[in-house]
Amino acid sequence: MQQSTFRIGVIAAFSLAARELRRFFRQRTRVVGALGQPIIFWILFGAGLGGSFRMSDSASTSGYAAYFLPGVAVMILLFTAIFSTISIIEDRREGFLQGVLVSPIPRSSLVFGKLLGGCILAVVQALLFVGIAPLLARMGFVAPLSMELTGMQWLAAGAWMAVVAFLLTALGYLIAWPMESTQGFHAIMSVFLMPMWLLSGAFFPVPAQGWLSWIMRANPLTYGLAGLRRLVMPAGSSGLEDLPSWSVCAIVTVGIALLLFAADVALTRWKQVAS
Repeated sequence: MQQSTFRIGVIAAFSLAARELRRFFRQRTRVVGALGQPIIFWILFGAGLGGSFRMSDSASTSGYAAYFLPGVAVMILLFTAIFSTISIIEDRREGFLQGVLVSPIPRSSLVFGKLLGGCILAVVQALLFVGIAPLLARMGFVAPLSMELTGMQWLAAGAWMAVVAFLLTALGYLIAWPMESTQGFHAIMSVFLMPMWLLSGAFFPVPAQGWLSWIMRANPLTYGLAGLRRLVMPAGSSGLEDLPSWSVCAIVTVGIALLLFAADVALTRWKQVAS
């Protein structure tokens, strides 16, 4: 009986994830916007701020473009989390969510399936951006990058992005589940998640002291971005020594991701009883 329930839960989770993937690729505007906006951000800010933001070990303007690249990758993960969890509100409005809730699948399978679909989309888009960024630099849009990832770095970066994407999608799920309108969801996202990204070290390093330093160090996304920066930046790059250690990044990011997943499952079960 337990094996049958587990099997049903696994099938349901992957079916829900596959539904998220099909929904994404059928909406061509989302496919274009998912990469178009982050690339524009990276080119404009990389070229515009390159002359005024210099890393301590570099006299060229390539420092900021390379520094900002992991931040843009995390922005892709964040935007994907926002758009993937909007489907929760749409599914409730269309009646699909109610049908899933009355089915015998475990609530954890419902949550995991929704999060898995968002994670896959986020990681694929972020890896595509990291892959084409050096090509854009060679074409002259920004200053040249000294970044060549090995196969192991690609695997490690992809795995770490999956953890960060899971955290962000779980957070988006937690916010979207009780919402009744997409307008209210967008309002919360713009007030909450965008400052969360801006204060993660994506635009500028964490200050050594002051109130801004405390806020950025309390931001869980700071550790997700720091872990990604350690994986994709060349060894010896300026600023790496000031980042949290890899063990701290892993403990904080994985721990918060699991806590958010547990909160999502608990909220889903409560909502089913309340309804």
